[in-house]
Amino acid sequence: MKNVLNGFKNFVLRGNAIDLAVGIVIGTAFTLVVTSIVTGLINPLVAAIFGQKDLSEVGNFTINGADFSVGLVLDSVFKFLCVAAALYFLIVLPMNHLAARRKKGVEDEPKAPAEDVLVLQEIRDLLAAQNARAAGASAPVAAGQAEGAGRLGGPGSR
Repeated sequence: MKNVLNGFKNFVLRGNAIDLAVGIVIGTAFTLVVTSIVTGLINPLVAAIFGQKDLSEVGNFTINGADFSVGLVLDSVFKFLCVAAALYFLIVLPMNHLAARRKKGVEDEPKAPAEDVLVLQEIRDLLAAQNARAAGASAPVAAGQAEGAGRLGGPGSR
């Protein structure tokens, strides 16, 4: 069990997990921006062209009481393409361009890790030191609790 917890701790404190968490948060916030653009600009344009409030209302039909919505699929695909295009053109493409400039030597590599990375590394080191001290200090307490665990009212009973 201790191996599993140590493995989990190492996974969480690794930079990849933190990068992934930051990416998810940024992606969620970015999706809200794109959704606002679609709701505030694109949907009124669709309403002006098709006479419906948004794409989900376009192309709906019913057969034998079953409702089909071609527009709902079109709306989801359109929103996905908007988010994907915005992420590509505003984040991926500039980062690829920067990486290419660094590879050519036009743009210098960062001299040291960013300030937030240094702070996270310091927090990680402090937590590791605290856990090491706690592990060393808790061993005698655990042994003392084990001695009285069988007696009523002893240190190990509640």
